[in-house]
Amino acid sequence: MTIPSAEGFLPAASCLPCTAEEERAAVDALTREADANVKDGDLRYLISQSWWTNWQSYVGLLSYGENDTDIPLQPASRPGEIDNRKLVLEETSSGSEDTELQRTLREGEDYTLVPQDVWRKLYDWYKGGPEISRKVICEDPTSRRYIVDVYPLHLTLIDERDNSARTIKLSRKAKVSELYRLVCSLLSVEQSKVHIWDHYQKLKNKKLTNRNETLEEAQLLMDQEILLEVSADDIWSSDHRTRSTSNELALLPLEPTTSSFSIAGGPNFSNGYSSGIGSSLSQDNSLNPLVRDTEDGYSIFSNGTKDDIHGLTGLHNLGNTCFMNSAIQSLVHTPPLVEYFLKEYTQEINTENPLGLQGELAVAFAELLRKLWTAGRTSVPPRAFKSKLSRFAPQFSGYNQHDSQELLAFLLDGLHEDLNRVKKKPYIEAKDADDRPDEEFAEECWNYHKARNDSIIVDKFQGQYKSTLVCPECNKISVTFDPFMYLSLPLPSTVTRMMTVTVFSGTGDSLPMPYTVTVPKNGVCRDLCKALSDACCLKESETLLLGEVYDYRIYRYFSPLELLHIIKDGDQLVAYKLPAGHEKLLRIEILHRNVDRFTPEPQFNARKLIGSPLVTCIPNDSTRKADIYAAVSAVLAPFVRAKVHAPGESLLNGSRPSLDGIVLKDNGASCEKGLSTSNVDEATSDAEFLPFKLYLSDDKGHIRNPVEEDSDHVFGLPMRLLMGWSDKEHEIYNLKYMDDLPDVFKPGFMSKKTRQEAVNLFSCLDAFLKDEPLGPDDMCLMASTGALPICNRYCPCCKEHRQASKKLDLWRLPEILVVHLKRFSYSRYMKNKLDTFVNFPIHDLDMTKYAKHTSGGDQPHIYELYAVINHYGGLGGGHYSAYAKLIEEDSWYHFDDSHVSTVNEEETRTSAAYLLFYRRVDGNSCAMADVVPVDTHMVDSLEA
Repeated sequence: MTIPSAEGFLPAASCLPCTAEEERAAVDALTREADANVKDGDLRYLISQSWWTNWQSYVGLLSYGENDTDIPLQPASRPGEIDNRKLVLEETSSGSEDTELQRTLREGEDYTLVPQDVWRKLYDWYKGGPEISRKVICEDPTSRRYIVDVYPLHLTLIDERDNSARTIKLSRKAKVSELYRLVCSLLSVEQSKVHIWDHYQKLKNKKLTNRNETLEEAQLLMDQEILLEVSADDIWSSDHRTRSTSNELALLPLEPTTSSFSIAGGPNFSNGYSSGIGSSLSQDNSLNPLVRDTEDGYSIFSNGTKDDIHGLTGLHNLGNTCFMNSAIQSLVHTPPLVEYFLKEYTQEINTENPLGLQGELAVAFAELLRKLWTAGRTSVPPRAFKSKLSRFAPQFSGYNQHDSQELLAFLLDGLHEDLNRVKKKPYIEAKDADDRPDEEFAEECWNYHKARNDSIIVDKFQGQYKSTLVCPECNKISVTFDPFMYLSLPLPSTVTRMMTVTVFSGTGDSLPMPYTVTVPKNGVCRDLCKALSDACCLKESETLLLGEVYDYRIYRYFSPLELLHIIKDGDQLVAYKLPAGHEKLLRIEILHRNVDRFTPEPQFNARKLIGSPLVTCIPNDSTRKADIYAAVSAVLAPFVRAKVHAPGESLLNGSRPSLDGIVLKDNGASCEKGLSTSNVDEATSDAEFLPFKLYLSDDKGHIRNPVEEDSDHVFGLPMRLLMGWSDKEHEIYNLKYMDDLPDVFKPGFMSKKTRQEAVNLFSCLDAFLKDEPLGPDDMCLMASTGALPICNRYCPCCKEHRQASKKLDLWRLPEILVVHLKRFSYSRYMKNKLDTFVNFPIHDLDMTKYAKHTSGGDQPHIYELYAVINHYGGLGGGHYSAYAKLIEEDSWYHFDDSHVSTVNEEETRTSAAYLLFYRRVDGNSCAMADVVPVDTHMVDSLEA
């Protein structure tokens, strides 16, 4: 038997599998295989995130109500062609590994990465493009950590012979020897006659002689220049060296090289991949006092006194590194750190700690601090430091914008591990308080912490929390004492939220009414019901059933202990007033759909449901047709138009049953007092006299079965009814009261007004320390210190996981107090920033009432502000800068990357303040000038 070919009968673009389930299975299998067998040199392909999200929705990987409940429910239609055009520059053609990408792309927001086989399969199904491939490189062979080199290193090659320039692209993991081979191949020169220089900022910083190091280790950055020198023979004469030296000074720029495009605080871009403190001070020409970037000089010191002032050096922006520069400037103006790193700190370097960088991060930070405290300097490129930081925390590699607070936490942690005086950490088993006094248990916990962690960072930056957790069921109290590095304070506007809920009557005694209430942001649905009960004057005999309406049907009901954070601002909430103990009654849910009653058999409009669902209750043993119609008639009574009948006259011959006649017994059974349906029986004997028609249905209104005299119903499940709305019903009932439910929260004038309201720093502290139930944000409450409370804590008394409530207290305060104002909130698909002005004190911040423990008696805890990190703009294109105080001069300065300018003290208090740095000025600490004078001889000697 011959099977004919299908060629010519099917479209050329058709390719099996053709169903969503088959596509999902195929991509899943290919992805798992590629991830399991990943190796250096593999290809990954970029796909537009918007297209990828549509495809995931189509194959069922994304749906409303799952892990990301803020994803809108949309028709899962098959996506069109793959469209990657927004990922590449307009002038770039498609289809090669060298495709030039837009410089502002973020993985997970703008693009996703898929294996080569997945791309081929998707391309077979959908076509489109352009094709964008990038290589996989091994970041760490020991841990087998791989990354995708999305942005290869772009270097500008300057040929010294004719000053011509060309751009070359290499992986940052490529060896210097590969760079030499590529350059010699492009220019047709012999490697023995070639020398390549690191020509950053048009200065001969370092000759690339180590052929075995990577470009990353050689500190080469994105878009920087490298200089090619070619000799006539293999021997470089002394006069040639003299010409090179003079040529070096001739290449001094009048202003730094910048790119024409910038986001998030940087005039130029860089992968930020640099390495090590490998270059000695004698090799780094940037330390030469003759090499000055005149644009970055201090025009504020026109009288020439700038050479006598220390600590006024800016930092080059290496490409969106303003977040790092602001954190560095704040730390290098912290008096105890300046004192520590200007002295002989190297004796405390811990080269054995596997959690650190064997001291390299600390040495790089110390060298950078000494450069910044050199008098009369202009801006400094922190290339070596950024390389070490990227090795300790690889997420800060590249040139994307990051959070300054997150970087600060990793930097302090890295410095601590590199300077930890404990060479071998002892094993210490955690113990319970066992009803011991707080003072005794807290001291024991602190001593245990110090036995494993002892450094200048712990001495100066770390304090101690007292965390009290209470089980909501058995009231078991658990007390722990944990260290902290900084205080992350919520703004009062982020502690509570306003929620609008429409309250329906399940007994038919009132029209629906929306209520807007204020509830704790990390509260539970019980808090929302309590606020609604007060707002709508709920009777003692009534209770509220809280639910969400989506697509004109009840999407879900909420239990009292469900967290409010799962409810989004765009959701539509309803609350039904029902008799107390309604759980023991039969719940009836009523959906609505238009119907054409002019046809012989009423035909429902299949387009969609209409109106808001209604809910009522009847006794479990009263499921006759008359009982059902009577209950529905009662709950619909408030919607009857006034002109339909005289006041007080019911549509069902004067009968209007009420749930007030239902009495619940102790055993859960129900009886009726004076509830008669005889009149209803007579009225319903003839369907023509019924004001509406009901059908038994499902939760989506798809099923339509007539309500019989003895309708079957599964005990324990709600009865769902579908009400048909023809012109007759619309004439009797006013449907507008059931239409257009308000959103939980709609931004508008009030929200704009709230952002402008000023709050006090102490109100932020009070909101941080108040008793509240644990929420998902508490998962990383003390991530920087290793203390991780969890939402569902295991209760040793209940033997179950419970959602405990927490209470934090500040037990021990550090000498340097870092305050983080939580202006940002993130989810996978939503971002938000608060521009609320926080009024914080500059002098005399009294924290005495917050400190539960004082090591020096009753002396007050008074703090003084010495640095501020600011964030300007939005989330995608913001900019960081820092204010810092020279304590010995009692003057403030603004550090904006390479630019430094004076600023008045009061000008440091703005709505852009993000991180506040305070130093204690009581008897335990004093000004840096009183402790140790700045060793000007030491820092000035760096220029020798």
